[in-house]
Amino acid sequence: MQTSVESYRLTDDGLVPNNPELPALVYRRAFGAGAGASAIEAHFQRHGWANAWVNGIYPFHHYHATVHEVLGIASGAAKVQFGGPSGPILELAAGDAVLIPAGVGHCRIEATSDLCVVGAYPDGADWDLVRATPEARAAALRQIATVAAPRSDPIFGGAIVGGPVTAARPA
Repeated sequence: MQTSVESYRLTDDGLVPNNPELPALVYRRAFGAGAGASAIEAHFQRHGWANAWVNGIYPFHHYHATVHEVLGIASGAAKVQFGGPSGPILELAAGDAVLIPAGVGHCRIEATSDLCVVGAYPDGADWDLVRATPEARAAALRQIATVAAPRSDPIFGGAIVGGPVTAARPA
C-alpha cells in the first residue's frame, strides 16, 4: 500500500488566517486498514509528535494559532472543510492523516458514527483552540508568525528537509 500526499495551500479569507508558509497536507493511506488508535498514536510518538488525544473533529470552524496539528483517522470517515467557510471539503477515511499547520482552519461537516481520530503535536506541544471570528484573527496572525516549522514529518519521520512539508513550501 503506497501513501500519497496531497498539498493544499490555503489563503487568508479574512476570517481564518490559514498559514502563509505551510500548506495542509493530506496523507492518503498513511496507515494500514485496522491500524487502530493506539498504533497511530505510537506512530506519531516515534516521529516526535506527542501530547496525543483520541476523539473526533469539532463541528465548527476553528484553528490552532500556536501549534501545528496532525490528525490520523483510526476508524470511520468524515467530510472536513479546511481553510474556513469557503475552503475545500475533503473526504477522509480510516488510514488517512492530515498535517494541519498553525492557523489553518478545519471543521467537521459530517462523519460516520464510528469516526475515531488521533491528534498529536510536534514535540508534544500544548495546543490552543481559536474559533474562526474576526476578533480572534488579528492576535492569531501574530502568534502564527512565531510558530516554527515542525522538525519531523509525522508520517515519514526524519528531518523535514526533503520531505512533504519542505517540498510543498513556496520557493
